[in-house]
Amino acid sequence: MKNEDNKKAIGLVSAMALGIGGMIGAGIFAVLGIATNIVGNLVYLSFLFAGMIALLSTYSYAKLSSTYPSAGGPVEFLIRGFGDGVSSGGFNFLLYFGYVFVLAVYAEAFGSYAATVLPPEYSKIGMDIFAILIIVIFTLINFLGPKVVGKSETLIVGIKVAILTIFAIFGVFFIKPHLLSISMPNVGNILTGAGLLFLGYEGFGLITNTAEDIKNPRKNIPRALYLSVLLVMVIYIAVSIVVVGTLSLPDIAKSADYVLASAAATFAGSIGFTIMVIAALFSTSSAINATLYGGANVSYLMAKKGQLPDFFNRKFWIDSKEGLLITSILVLLLILSLNLSNIAMMGSAAFLLIYTGVNLAHLKLYKETGANKYIIYLAILGGLFSFSVLAYYEIFNSPITLIILCVVILFSFMFEWTYRKFSTRVLKTR
Repeated sequence: MKNEDNKKAIGLVSAMALGIGGMIGAGIFAVLGIATNIVGNLVYLSFLFAGMIALLSTYSYAKLSSTYPSAGGPVEFLIRGFGDGVSSGGFNFLLYFGYVFVLAVYAEAFGSYAATVLPPEYSKIGMDIFAILIIVIFTLINFLGPKVVGKSETLIVGIKVAILTIFAIFGVFFIKPHLLSISMPNVGNILTGAGLLFLGYEGFGLITNTAEDIKNPRKNIPRALYLSVLLVMVIYIAVSIVVVGTLSLPDIAKSADYVLASAAATFAGSIGFTIMVIAALFSTSSAINATLYGGANVSYLMAKKGQLPDFFNRKFWIDSKEGLLITSILVLLLILSLNLSNIAMMGSAAFLLIYTGVNLAHLKLYKETGANKYIIYLAILGGLFSFSVLAYYEIFNSPITLIILCVVILFSFMFEWTYRKFSTRVLKTR
């Protein structure tokens, strides 16, 4: 066993880097300004609450992945808990659409920061053009082979974490106390912001997808999960305090789509603005590349498990690239149909449901994993409550966003039900 363990490539630090890289980056660059417009200068409380919800789900992921180490991650957990049924298939289908939503968020964020080089009158159309271009470019790169940019992923993670950390440390010295003054807090807005900002934490699950290659998984997976989420919480809270402490709310509203660059400009001038724009472009590019391939892998794994027809196999999704093309087309349709705020709301809501599904599956397995069922109950309640808050917000602010989300959820489960009813299925365990 020791010899086998020594052959595994991923240690605690590397596993943490995967989780941190999955969380920090496109999420905070994309949604911080939007959340601040909703919450105001208490947005750091939303980051705190969102992080607490993520930590509750982290508990389930830690227990499940250390008990059932598998490259399948949540796909595997859902099947373990719900068995070979419509529930596991529907949630896994929703996971794929969650990747599509997140890809659209990353692309829109890239477009927002890239458009800062254009004159103001062209910024809106420029955002969409740059967002479309980046998806097309990385689709072509993945057609050629994802290894073209894959080797730079670790370096990019280190650079973006370093830039955000430096931003937070130096920005503290330029905070204007009056901008942090607290009036009567609107609890509803803080909770809505927390639901939206959950999108910035959803990436911690990437650690579980490498469970088979982590040294001493029972010990290192839980450590990596908890430490990465806690570290990201600290960075997010510090960065958000600097943003609302250096920019007034009207200024944040004007530059919501590239607010980190605007905040950096207040104490580092045009150099700070440019560095933050470059960091955002690197972060979103990195996330798009990883997620495009990751979304195809989820679909391939679902076909391998028997939750999709055999037609959707590795050849379809990865070798011949039709699946990659389908994913990219869906992302482009979202970019052309909805704005960044609406897509981010859908992405966060989808992952809140997915993580709630994993917690529900864990509830059926808690005796095997040795988990505390009351913590799992809290995670389920937290996920459902945050989803409900987002849905309520969208009823009054963007009903079409809620309608599209509901259609996607229904389609995920109805497709799985229809496929099972009219096909001879075989669950594949390996």
